Amino acid sequence: MNLAWQWLGWGFVFACGCLCGHADEARRAVVEAWPQWPAGSAPGLCAGVGVDSRNRVFVFHRCGRLWTNPFPKEPIPQATVSVIDGASGQVLNSWGAGMFVMPHGLTIDSEDHVWLTDVGLHQVFKFSAEGRLLMTLGERGVPGADHAHFNLPTDVAVLHDGSFYVSDGYRNTRVMKFGADGRFEFEWGAKGVGPGEFDLPHGIALDSKGRVYVCDRTNSRVQVFDGRGAYLDAWKGPHIGRPYGISISADDHVFVIDGGEPSMRKSERGKAVELDAQGRVLDTFGSPGSGPGQFQLGHDIAAGPDGAVYVAEGTGARVQKFVRGVRRRTSR
Repeated sequence: MNLAWQWLGWGFVFACGCLCGHADEARRAVVEAWPQWPAGSAPGLCAGVGVDSRNRVFVFHRCGRLWTNPFPKEPIPQATVSVIDGASGQVLNSWGAGMFVMPHGLTIDSEDHVWLTDVGLHQVFKFSAEGRLLMTLGERGVPGADHAHFNLPTDVAVLHDGSFYVSDGYRNTRVMKFGADGRFEFEWGAKGVGPGEFDLPHGIALDSKGRVYVCDRTNSRVQVFDGRGAYLDAWKGPHIGRPYGISISADDHVFVIDGGEPSMRKSERGKAVELDAQGRVLDTFGSPGSGPGQFQLGHDIAAGPDGAVYVAEGTGARVQKFVRGVRRRTSR
């Protein structure tokens, strides 16, 4: 074990609040009664979450649709994207009715565009914040491994110049890079356990230096690459677990949600971790369970501009907000 891993091991203990006062100060608490869903509008499985520059929280959800094999062919009739005021928890808008088969990833870029992936349609979409379609990649309902197709794409990460990366995904185990106009540029990755190989790249994010962070879910690690796909590092251990979703804040803190695996006991699934850009643990929060501040299959995570962190849950079928400080309730 090298020195960095020794530090990471101790960092995990510290973040659990046992030995380090700093971790206690940094611990995040859930905001109860957030959000305030209108009556009769339960979101179902919450697959993706993101926050725009106006502190609006976007949630991509399945409205009760279950993952089946094969996937259903008909779109979900209800709205699948909900827009929530980050401060109050009030639902501001919803869209996406009749458009998606199996919602998965959601990303907000620096221009407040909304990027979505649908694993049932094998497509990637770019929308305005109001739900106007701006770009579509992939052929509807047709999987493939060439430059014009995806096979269950999972997530998107967007650079300031509008170019973007797609983690693709459940079948192709690769990362693809596209220009701002949607033209394919390059790709990397193959199925395996070595550096630069993947076994289900499930989440992807970028830091301020353009480094690419990929949740290599089944390999239980986060891999770090430069912007051209050259391998830089891998983070692995009990603090990472099985990473499902990843988000990077403006100060390059890395937030990862550990969703575990479906075969694991529910008591073993559920925590979020905050790391610095070198992979050192700064904080952990959440625990397995169905109560406030607990997770049932954490599927995605997003850091907001005000420092709040949001976690979208699969089995729990909800999104929760975490802030620094003592637990508090929002007013209704």
